[in-house]
Amino acid sequence: FERYGLTFPLLVKFIDANDALSIQVHPNDKLAKKRHKSFGKTEMWYIIENEKDAEIVVGFNQSVDKRLYKNHLANKTLRDILNKEKVHQGDVYFLPPGRIHAIGAGILLAEIQQTSDITYRIYDFDRLDDSGKARELHTELALDAIDYSEYPDYKTAYDRTPDVSNRILQCRYFTANYIELTRALEMDYNEIDSFVVYMCMEGSFSIQYYEKEAESVKKGETVLLPAGIRNIRLVPEAGVGPGYRVQLLEIYIETESAEKRTGDVISKYF
Repeated sequence: FERYGLTFPLLVKFIDANDALSIQVHPNDKLAKKRHKSFGKTEMWYIIENEKDAEIVVGFNQSVDKRLYKNHLANKTLRDILNKEKVHQGDVYFLPPGRIHAIGAGILLAEIQQTSDITYRIYDFDRLDDSGKARELHTELALDAIDYSEYPDYKTAYDRTPDVSNRILQCRYFTANYIELTRALEMDYNEIDSFVVYMCMEGSFSIQYYEKEAESVKKGETVLLPAGIRNIRLVPEAGVGPGYRVQLLEIYIETESAEKRTGDVISKYF
């Protein structure tokens, strides 16, 4: 409550992109507060399904500066300097504020983000809205929000060991873990002092709590576990077909003491 007031701090979504979405960027907390009296937006993507050769835009493929960026924007060659990556099931991309990004066509993904609706649309492929007008772009607002650096690797590496909580990433806004269930798993949340969100990526499982209560969760469903429930069991449900797996994301917010122990993966972006 002291950190976020009455605003729930996270948004979790499933995004199914039939067409390429607009190229955009989000401001950090400082800029968003100054301009909009709002939080900034830090995000994470987990690829659930993708068509062959489906790709995303994430960051730049070379170091640029504001002048070079504006030249490419004016010459309609912006995509020449953007980093494009073909995606596969299970890929994770961390999107700190300032990192240009876009979801390509043929991708189903899970998105975890700060609660904020501040988005600067940079390029929309010259598409028109229902009234025949070009969609609004936020060219000037984006200039001071963009991180113009090139990074060596935009994909987040993580372990996929079955029946343990595998850390994907931890930042000041959320922690995300990957769990693949082959047996029942006891979960103890007495140390984190946070709600927990489960997003089912594959298969189905049940959450058992208060000894006799249970909630079934299927692929594409999300469950919020209140902070008051500290001990649960995750139980995989039987499935059919070759390659059946039970995969889920576990999301919560670290306490400040936990942040100091594990470090903050996005501090370098501010």
